[in-house]
This record gives sequence, C-alpha cells and structure tokens, in this order.
Amino acid sequence: MILITRREHFSAAHRLFRDNWDDQKNLDTFGNCSNPNWHGHNYNLFVTVKGEINPETGFVVNIKLLSKIIKENIISKIDHRNINIDVDFMKGKLASTENLAIGIWDQLEPLIKVLDIELHCIKLMETENNYIEYYGNK
Repeated sequence: MILITRREHFSAAHRLFRDNWDDQKNLDTFGNCSNPNWHGHNYNLFVTVKGEINPETGFVVNIKLLSKIIKENIISKIDHRNINIDVDFMKGKLASTENLAIGIWDQLEPLIKVLDIELHCIKLMETENNYIEYYGNK
C-alpha cells in the first residue's frame, strides 16, 4: 500500500455564525471569525490517496488526473468565493474548517473510488498554525 498526496491552494472568505444567535453570542463563541463583513484565508488543501502501484505505469494514480479532479470539483467551486454563500456543498452548514474538510471529502471520495484507489485523508490548512485532518467517517 502506497500513499500519495496532492497539494492545491485556494483563497476564500467565510463567516462563522449561527443565524439563531445574536451578534454578541456569535462574537463570544467565534471571536473575530464572526465578523459580519466576513474574513478570508489562503488555504492549502492536501488530498492523500492510497492504493497499490499499477505495474504498467509505476503509479498509484496519475497525479495529473488527481489534480484535475480536485481542481474541477473543489477548487473551481471555492477559490475566491464566499464559503457561506457561493459553495454548493456547504449550503446550510456552519463554514468551519472542520465542516469544509468533511464537505471536500464527500465531494471527492466517490470520484476517487472510481479510480480503484481510496481517499485516505483530507488535510486543510486554514493558517500556518491551524489545520484539520479528516480520515472519513470510519
């Protein structure tokens, strides 16, 4: 079993808030991340897949194909967008990095499974100090 990781990058805005809470409770809970005028991050996304090496190609997966899948199904939907408003797979969800990582997993897993490999991990870096790793609902 070999693991291979592809890194992609995107920039996006979001706001952490609950509509059923007033601004003060949102501020107390989420701090500056609940700014009514939004805020943004330059995210790094690491998609790790695993599988056996194909003896004909020497690859677990063609990394260019993996990059294309990520760009077409995630980056094109989220880069320079507002996660709360513009991203279809985040509708109705709190725009936390944790929920975003799960949403990305849910978008990519069926597409990667078709390649006869497994999605192993989504690592999403929100800042140089904060990142999430999600290994699926296993």
